[in-house]
Amino acid sequence: MDLIDALIESEALKIAPVGELFFYTSGTVGPYYINTECLFGGPGPTKELLDFIDAEADKPFFALNLQERVRARIDEDTRYRAVIDELTAAILDAEEDGPSTWISGGARRDWFFSLAVADSLDRPHLYLFKDGRAADVDSEGNLRFVDDLTDATSVHIADLITEASSYDRAWIPALRERGGEMVFSANVVDRAQGGMDVLKKAGVPATALLRVDGDLFSALSRKGLIDNEQLQTLTAYFKDPQSAVGEFLSQHPDFIQQSLNSDDERTVARARQLVEQDPYDLGLKL
Repeated sequence: MDLIDALIESEALKIAPVGELFFYTSGTVGPYYINTECLFGGPGPTKELLDFIDAEADKPFFALNLQERVRARIDEDTRYRAVIDELTAAILDAEEDGPSTWISGGARRDWFFSLAVADSLDRPHLYLFKDGRAADVDSEGNLRFVDDLTDATSVHIADLITEASSYDRAWIPALRERGGEMVFSANVVDRAQGGMDVLKKAGVPATALLRVDGDLFSALSRKGLIDNEQLQTLTAYFKDPQSAVGEFLSQHPDFIQQSLNSDDERTVARARQLVEQDPYDLGLKL
């Protein structure tokens, strides 16, 4: 499987057109957008699963019903299944001391991949929550919260690693505070923003199927998926996001005003946030 093609075709990776940038929820902007969970069949099926998780997580048989949805996607989507196969192979290649007790995933987007990998490896799945809770599944398919993981080990699956803040704040402590240990981390995409170094310092070996860096941008160019100007923008952003965006906004003064005048309310809101926060120190004003 060509993961780059899979990311583009599923709209998990989007590259901004020439002269445009994407607004991020942090109030900043950048030349690409990545929603790795869209490998789950594209934006439509992904939104449906996220909506299901949000609506049903506290209801009976949630875990059973979520597992059924993931298995159905595996059966009908060769692209998604190939990603799971690659994650599974990476784990088997890395394991030297035998299989882990658990395959874990963090709420919510990790579950798009961790459940399927647990199924593939025939290991139980451990649900981790941002508030520090951990849960397995009882015989009826309901979540059962656990407090003791003494001597248990887990391979953690994540859709995306950026700065590994969720690992550091929630996933690793959830295991260690219960006597367990995260022995490996397999991520679909590494955004190359320091997350792997955080895991290394925490003593957790890690891998990713794809890294967002100059090699990726060059591959996109070779495939004809981006032009030379987009390649230059992406490369500059990777080397120094702050200065690259500052330069872009200086060279495209109409970008912010056009965004403020957009018919899309979310674009307007994020453009206002960018102006108010002025993270690039351009002296922006509404």
